Amino acid sequence: MNKTSLCGLSAEEIFKIIQPGGFTKNHALKISHLIYKKRIRDLSSVSGLPGKLRDFLSQTMQSGLYSPESSLSSSDGTTKYLFRTPDNKLFETVLIPDKRRNTVCVSIQLGCRMGCSYCMTARYGYHGDLSAGEMVNQVISLNSEVNVTHVVFMGMGEPMDNLENVLKACEILTSEWGVAIGKRNITVSTVGITDAVVEFISRSECNLTLSLYSPFPEEREKVIPAEKAYSVRKTIGIMKDHPLQKKRRFSLAYIMIKGVNDTDRHLTGLIDLVKGSDIRINLLPYHPVPGDNNISSPDDRMMYFKHHLVSAGISASVRRSRGADIKAACGLLASDLGMGALNTANPRGFP
Repeated sequence: MNKTSLCGLSAEEIFKIIQPGGFTKNHALKISHLIYKKRIRDLSSVSGLPGKLRDFLSQTMQSGLYSPESSLSSSDGTTKYLFRTPDNKLFETVLIPDKRRNTVCVSIQLGCRMGCSYCMTARYGYHGDLSAGEMVNQVISLNSEVNVTHVVFMGMGEPMDNLENVLKACEILTSEWGVAIGKRNITVSTVGITDAVVEFISRSECNLTLSLYSPFPEEREKVIPAEKAYSVRKTIGIMKDHPLQKKRRFSLAYIMIKGVNDTDRHLTGLIDLVKGSDIRINLLPYHPVPGDNNISSPDDRMMYFKHHLVSAGISASVRRSRGADIKAACGLLASDLGMGALNTANPRGFP
């Protein structure tokens, strides 16, 4: 008998399942509290639940919580985790600790089908979607001593290509009956599937980041194939037109490559693209993939871009790289998976 996973269900959905047995909404809230806040994997021995309810849950439900199979730590404190799905497929999650925050970078899919040329996950290919419960599990099944304050949907996969599960995961992560992380501490990244972006903006209050690469569509199309079907200028126009409330943030992620997209012409195009809006620009270093001779723009060039963006009235920041030495940085996830390098006999981490 296949059991239903509790992780991934709302308190209301849990109530609908247990209501025929005479159980109440308070029982459902208690169960969701045990799963999402207490991270209890076996409810059969929880004294706070009626015995009849514990028996029902043990026969028909499972927690849906499972630990990563292995992990690898970076010299900068970042940790990359390897998860394996019940049907034996692999994906990675990253924990990024900082002074005032602990951020989990969540994977959305088993690989990705967007085909961006600068991303190792694209080379791994697409092997299916992750469920909302599997996304939430990445946040609550890591080191129990870590208080996760922020979540970014920037791991393996394209969030707008798995939108309903992403929206459900965001609901669970931000609800009081769920993980209860602030909505402004959740950020979802996309290459810009326009219709899905419209859906996300209207149905969620979480932050949105759009991966740009270049302000010029003809250049962007060469490395981000989604540009052919979904004009980034149209997507940015939608972001500009949507009124931001309660400190919600829309931003552009701009990976800087020396001599490729860090020229003064690109800077002018970037300013023209967003000037007069509330869109923020995050400047990121580039991490070369195998066979690519390009390198990241130097720090002084990135600061030059930031200075001129800020002078033009645009909010901008330079993001430092984290976890590059363990292939956990932007664009590097699935580097090991694609090469079949996993050694499950090694309990301490990746080979």
